Amino acid sequence: MRYAAIDIGSNAVRLLIADITNNNGTKSFKKNTLIRVPLRLGDDAFINHEISDNKANDLVKTMQAFKNLMDVYKVTRYRACATSAMREANNGPSLVQKIKNLAHINLEIIKGHSEAAIIYSSHIEQTMDRSKCYLYIDVGGGSTELSVFYEAQLLASKSFNLGTIRILDNQDEDETWDLMMHWIKENLKNHKTVIGIGTGGNINKLFKLSEEKEGQALTYNRLKNLYNYLNSFSLKDRINILSLNHDRADVIIPACEIFLSVMKWANIKNLYVPKVGMVDGIIQLLIEQNEQDF
Repeated sequence: MRYAAIDIGSNAVRLLIADITNNNGTKSFKKNTLIRVPLRLGDDAFINHEISDNKANDLVKTMQAFKNLMDVYKVTRYRACATSAMREANNGPSLVQKIKNLAHINLEIIKGHSEAAIIYSSHIEQTMDRSKCYLYIDVGGGSTELSVFYEAQLLASKSFNLGTIRILDNQDEDETWDLMMHWIKENLKNHKTVIGIGTGGNINKLFKLSEEKEGQALTYNRLKNLYNYLNSFSLKDRINILSLNHDRADVIIPACEIFLSVMKWANIKNLYVPKVGMVDGIIQLLIEQNEQDF
Protein backbone atom coordinates (compact mmCIF):
# COMPACT_ATOMS: atom_id res chain seq x y z
CA MET A 1 0.00 0.00 0.00
CA ARG A 2 1.28 3.46 -0.88
CA TYR A 3 0.34 6.94 0.31
CA ALA A 4 1.56 10.25 -1.06
CA ALA A 5 2.07 13.73 0.35
CA ILE A 6 2.39 16.99 -1.55
CA ASP A 7 3.76 20.13 0.12
CA ILE A 8 3.51 23.38 -1.85
CA GLY A 9 5.86 25.67 0.04
CA SER A 10 7.15 29.17 -0.55
CA ASN A 11 10.54 27.97 -1.79
CA ALA A 12 9.92 24.50 -3.18
CA VAL A 13 7.20 21.97 -3.99
CA ARG A 14 7.65 18.40 -2.76
CA LEU A 15 6.12 15.02 -3.46
CA LEU A 16 6.74 12.10 -1.10
CA ILE A 17 5.54 8.63 -2.05
CA ALA A 18 5.74 6.25 0.90
CA ASP A 19 5.26 2.51 1.37
CA ILE A 20 2.91 1.78 4.28
CA THR A 21 3.40 -1.28 6.46
CA ASN A 22 1.41 -2.87 9.27
CA ASN A 23 3.59 -5.03 11.52
CA ASN A 24 1.42 -6.69 14.18
CA GLY A 25 -0.69 -3.57 14.55
CA THR A 26 2.19 -1.11 14.38
CA LYS A 27 1.75 1.08 11.33
CA SER A 28 4.76 2.77 9.81
CA PHE A 29 6.04 4.06 6.51
CA LYS A 30 9.21 3.97 4.47
CA LYS A 31 10.09 6.68 2.01
CA ASN A 32 9.97 5.34 -1.52
CA THR A 33 10.35 8.43 -3.71
CA LEU A 34 10.92 12.08 -2.85
CA ILE A 35 10.86 14.78 -5.52
CA ARG A 36 11.59 18.47 -4.93
CA VAL A 37 10.91 21.22 -7.47
CA PRO A 38 12.23 24.74 -6.57
CA LEU A 39 9.38 26.91 -7.89
CA ARG A 40 9.89 29.70 -5.33
CA LEU A 41 6.29 30.90 -5.25
CA GLY A 42 7.08 33.19 -2.33
CA ASP A 43 8.88 35.74 -4.52
CA ASP A 44 5.54 36.54 -6.16
CA ALA A 45 3.27 36.09 -3.16
CA PHE A 46 5.12 38.18 -0.57
CA ILE A 47 5.86 41.16 -2.85
CA ASN A 48 2.89 41.27 -5.25
CA HIS A 49 0.39 39.12 -3.29
CA GLU A 50 -0.26 37.31 -6.55
CA ILE A 51 1.21 34.18 -8.15
CA SER A 52 2.37 35.24 -11.64
CA ASP A 53 1.02 33.50 -14.74
CA ASN A 54 4.42 31.90 -15.43
CA LYS A 55 4.76 30.44 -11.96
CA ALA A 56 1.11 29.42 -11.87
CA ASN A 57 1.61 27.49 -15.11
CA ASP A 58 4.76 25.86 -13.73
CA LEU A 59 2.84 24.86 -10.61
CA VAL A 60 0.02 23.31 -12.66
CA LYS A 61 2.54 21.38 -14.79
CA THR A 62 4.28 20.17 -11.62
CA MET A 63 0.98 18.98 -10.17
CA GLN A 64 0.14 17.18 -13.42
CA ALA A 65 3.50 15.42 -13.26
CA PHE A 66 2.94 14.53 -9.60
CA LYS A 67 -0.50 13.11 -10.44
CA ASN A 68 0.99 10.95 -13.21
CA LEU A 69 3.67 9.67 -10.84
CA MET A 70 1.10 8.85 -8.15
CA ASP A 71 -0.90 6.90 -10.75
CA VAL A 72 2.19 4.98 -11.90
CA TYR A 73 3.14 4.19 -8.29
CA LYS A 74 -0.47 3.13 -7.62
CA VAL A 75 -0.91 5.49 -4.68
CA THR A 76 -4.13 4.70 -2.81
CA ARG A 77 -4.38 7.89 -0.72
CA TYR A 78 -2.81 11.31 -0.85
CA ARG A 79 -3.06 14.74 0.67
CA ALA A 80 -1.85 17.97 -0.92
CA CYS A 81 -1.26 21.08 1.20
CA ALA A 82 -0.17 24.60 0.31
CA THR A 83 1.28 26.92 2.92
CA SER A 84 2.42 30.51 3.35
CA ALA A 85 2.86 31.69 -0.27
CA MET A 86 -0.52 30.39 -1.39
CA ARG A 87 -2.12 31.77 1.78
CA GLU A 88 -1.00 35.28 0.86
CA ALA A 89 -1.64 35.11 -2.88
CA ASN A 90 -4.95 36.71 -3.83
CA ASN A 91 -5.28 34.25 -6.70
CA GLY A 92 -4.56 31.24 -4.47
CA PRO A 93 -8.17 29.97 -4.44
CA SER A 94 -8.52 30.26 -8.24
CA LEU A 95 -5.21 28.43 -8.65
CA VAL A 96 -6.52 25.64 -6.39
CA GLN A 97 -9.50 25.29 -8.73
CA LYS A 98 -7.26 25.29 -11.81
CA ILE A 99 -5.14 22.51 -10.31
CA LYS A 100 -8.28 20.50 -9.60
CA ASN A 101 -9.53 20.94 -13.16
CA LEU A 102 -6.27 20.34 -15.01
CA ALA A 103 -4.21 18.11 -12.70
CA HIS A 104 -7.10 16.35 -10.89
CA ILE A 105 -5.50 17.01 -7.52
CA ASN A 106 -7.49 18.31 -4.55
CA LEU A 107 -5.31 20.95 -2.94
CA GLU A 108 -5.86 22.57 0.47
CA ILE A 109 -4.50 25.96 1.45
CA ILE A 110 -3.87 25.40 5.15
CA LYS A 111 -3.51 27.91 7.97
CA GLY A 112 -0.35 28.35 10.02
CA HIS A 113 -1.62 26.43 13.06
CA SER A 114 -2.59 23.49 10.82
CA GLU A 115 0.87 23.57 9.27
CA ALA A 116 2.45 23.33 12.72
CA ALA A 117 0.15 20.44 13.69
CA ILE A 118 1.15 18.49 10.59
CA ILE A 119 4.84 19.07 11.24
CA TYR A 120 4.80 17.84 14.85
CA SER A 121 2.48 14.90 14.08
CA SER A 122 5.59 12.74 13.62
CA HIS A 123 5.84 12.85 17.44
CA ILE A 124 9.63 12.98 17.55
CA GLU A 125 9.50 14.27 21.14
CA GLN A 126 7.95 10.98 22.30
CA THR A 127 11.18 9.13 21.47
CA MET A 128 13.11 11.40 23.83
CA ASP A 129 13.09 12.17 27.56
CA ARG A 130 9.44 12.88 28.44
CA SER A 131 10.50 14.96 31.46
CA LYS A 132 12.18 17.54 29.22
CA CYS A 133 10.68 20.53 27.44
CA TYR A 134 10.97 20.57 23.65
CA LEU A 135 10.55 23.37 21.15
CA TYR A 136 9.78 22.39 17.57
CA ILE A 137 11.26 24.94 15.16
CA ASP A 138 10.19 24.64 11.54
CA VAL A 139 11.63 27.30 9.26
CA GLY A 140 10.12 27.62 5.81
CA GLY A 141 10.27 30.15 3.02
CA GLY A 142 7.31 32.17 4.23
CA SER A 143 6.73 31.26 7.86
CA THR A 144 8.25 29.81 11.00
CA GLU A 145 6.18 27.41 13.11
CA LEU A 146 6.99 27.02 16.80
CA SER A 147 5.46 24.37 19.08
CA VAL A 148 6.21 23.75 22.76
CA PHE A 149 5.96 20.21 24.19
CA TYR A 150 6.38 19.12 27.80
CA GLU A 151 5.88 15.54 28.99
CA ALA A 152 4.80 14.74 25.41
CA GLN A 153 1.90 17.20 25.66
CA LEU A 154 1.47 20.20 23.40
CA LEU A 155 1.51 23.36 25.52
CA ALA A 156 1.53 26.08 22.86
CA SER A 157 1.92 26.51 19.13
CA LYS A 158 2.12 29.53 16.84
CA SER A 159 2.95 30.42 13.26
CA PHE A 160 4.91 33.59 12.47
CA ASN A 161 5.14 35.36 9.10
CA LEU A 162 8.90 35.07 9.12
CA GLY A 163 10.68 32.90 6.58
CA THR A 164 13.75 32.71 4.39
CA ILE A 165 12.18 34.00 1.15
CA ARG A 166 10.38 36.74 3.08
CA ILE A 167 13.71 37.89 4.55
CA LEU A 168 15.51 37.75 1.19
CA ASP A 169 12.75 39.87 -0.34
CA ASN A 170 12.93 42.35 2.59
CA GLN A 171 9.34 41.52 3.49
CA ASP A 172 10.07 40.62 7.13
CA GLU A 173 9.03 43.16 9.75
CA ASP A 174 10.73 44.11 13.02
CA GLU A 175 7.38 43.73 14.76
CA THR A 176 7.20 40.06 13.75
CA TRP A 177 10.68 39.36 15.12
CA ASP A 178 9.66 41.06 18.39
CA LEU A 179 6.40 39.10 18.57
CA MET A 180 8.28 35.84 18.14
CA MET A 181 10.81 36.73 20.82
CA HIS A 182 8.10 37.66 23.35
CA TRP A 183 6.06 34.55 22.53
CA ILE A 184 9.09 32.32 23.12
CA LYS A 185 10.01 33.97 26.41
CA GLU A 186 6.42 33.89 27.67
CA ASN A 187 5.78 30.24 26.80
CA LEU A 188 9.13 28.95 28.06
CA LYS A 189 9.46 31.06 31.22
CA ASN A 190 8.74 28.06 33.46
CA HIS A 191 11.29 25.80 31.75
CA LYS A 192 14.97 26.28 32.47
CA THR A 193 16.16 23.56 30.10
CA VAL A 194 14.69 23.49 26.61
CA ILE A 195 15.75 21.13 23.84
CA GLY A 196 15.25 22.14 20.23
CA ILE A 197 13.89 20.00 17.40
CA GLY A 198 14.65 21.54 14.03
CA THR A 199 12.78 20.68 10.85
CA GLY A 200 12.87 21.88 7.27
CA GLY A 201 15.23 21.57 4.31
CA ASN A 202 17.64 24.23 5.49
CA ILE A 203 18.34 22.77 8.91
CA ASN A 204 18.74 19.33 7.33
CA LYS A 205 21.40 20.80 5.04
CA LEU A 206 23.05 22.66 7.90
CA PHE A 207 23.23 19.48 9.94
CA LYS A 208 24.87 17.70 7.02
CA LEU A 209 27.38 20.53 6.63
CA SER A 210 28.16 20.35 10.36
CA GLU A 211 29.38 16.75 9.89
CA GLU A 212 27.81 15.75 13.19
CA LYS A 213 26.95 12.07 13.58
CA GLU A 214 23.36 10.91 13.08
CA GLY A 215 21.40 11.31 16.31
CA GLN A 216 23.80 13.86 17.76
CA ALA A 217 22.65 17.34 18.60
CA LEU A 218 23.69 20.44 16.70
CA THR A 219 24.89 22.88 19.36
CA TYR A 220 24.21 26.61 19.32
CA ASN A 221 27.94 27.34 19.09
CA ARG A 222 28.42 24.91 16.21
CA LEU A 223 25.53 26.45 14.31
CA LYS A 224 26.87 29.98 14.98
CA ASN A 225 30.31 29.00 13.67
CA LEU A 226 28.72 27.38 10.63
CA TYR A 227 26.70 30.55 9.97
CA ASN A 228 29.84 32.69 10.14
CA TYR A 229 31.65 30.29 7.82
CA LEU A 230 28.85 30.28 5.22
CA ASN A 231 28.44 34.04 5.48
CA SER A 232 32.13 34.55 4.68
CA PHE A 233 31.45 33.26 1.14
CA SER A 234 29.67 35.19 -1.57
CA LEU A 235 26.48 33.69 -3.00
CA LYS A 236 28.42 32.68 -6.11
CA ASP A 237 31.12 30.96 -4.04
CA ARG A 238 28.55 29.15 -1.89
CA ILE A 239 27.31 27.63 -5.14
CA ASN A 240 30.66 27.02 -6.86
CA ILE A 241 32.99 26.24 -3.94
CA LEU A 242 30.62 24.77 -1.34
CA SER A 243 28.48 23.05 -4.03
CA LEU A 244 25.18 24.30 -2.63
CA ASN A 245 22.21 24.25 -4.99
CA HIS A 246 21.22 27.65 -6.39
CA ASP A 247 17.92 27.60 -4.49
CA ARG A 248 19.65 26.64 -1.23
CA ALA A 249 22.71 28.88 -1.34
CA ASP A 250 20.79 32.09 -0.64
CA VAL A 251 18.07 30.92 1.77
CA ILE A 252 20.46 29.05 4.05
CA ILE A 253 21.78 32.34 5.50
CA PRO A 254 18.42 33.75 6.69
CA ALA A 255 17.49 30.24 7.87
CA CYS A 256 20.55 30.31 10.13
CA GLU A 257 19.53 33.72 11.42
CA ILE A 258 16.06 32.50 12.37
CA PHE A 259 17.31 29.31 14.07
CA LEU A 260 20.04 31.17 15.97
CA SER A 261 17.58 33.84 17.14
CA VAL A 262 15.05 31.27 18.35
CA MET A 263 17.74 29.21 20.09
CA LYS A 264 19.12 32.32 21.81
CA TRP A 265 15.72 33.52 23.02
CA ALA A 266 14.73 30.03 24.20
CA ASN A 267 18.15 29.39 25.74
CA ILE A 268 18.48 26.24 23.63
CA LYS A 269 21.97 24.78 23.67
CA ASN A 270 21.20 21.59 21.72
CA LEU A 271 19.12 21.22 18.56
CA TYR A 272 18.17 17.77 17.25
CA VAL A 273 17.52 17.40 13.53
CA PRO A 274 15.39 14.30 12.85
CA LYS A 275 15.14 15.01 9.09
CA VAL A 276 11.37 15.06 8.99
CA GLY A 277 9.18 17.73 7.49
CA MET A 278 5.76 18.60 6.21
CA VAL A 279 5.47 15.63 3.85
CA ASP A 280 6.43 13.16 6.61
CA GLY A 281 3.76 14.64 8.86
CA ILE A 282 1.14 14.36 6.13
CA ILE A 283 1.90 10.68 5.63
CA GLN A 284 1.73 10.06 9.38
CA LEU A 285 -1.66 11.77 9.62
CA LEU A 286 -2.98 9.78 6.64
CA ILE A 287 -2.02 6.58 8.47
CA GLU A 288 -3.71 7.68 11.70
CA GLN A 289 -6.87 8.86 9.92
CA ASN A 290 -7.38 5.77 7.76
CA GLU A 291 -7.40 2.82 10.16
CA GLN A 292 -9.89 1.08 7.86
CA ASP A 293 -7.08 0.50 5.35
CA PHE A 294 -5.34 -1.97 7.66
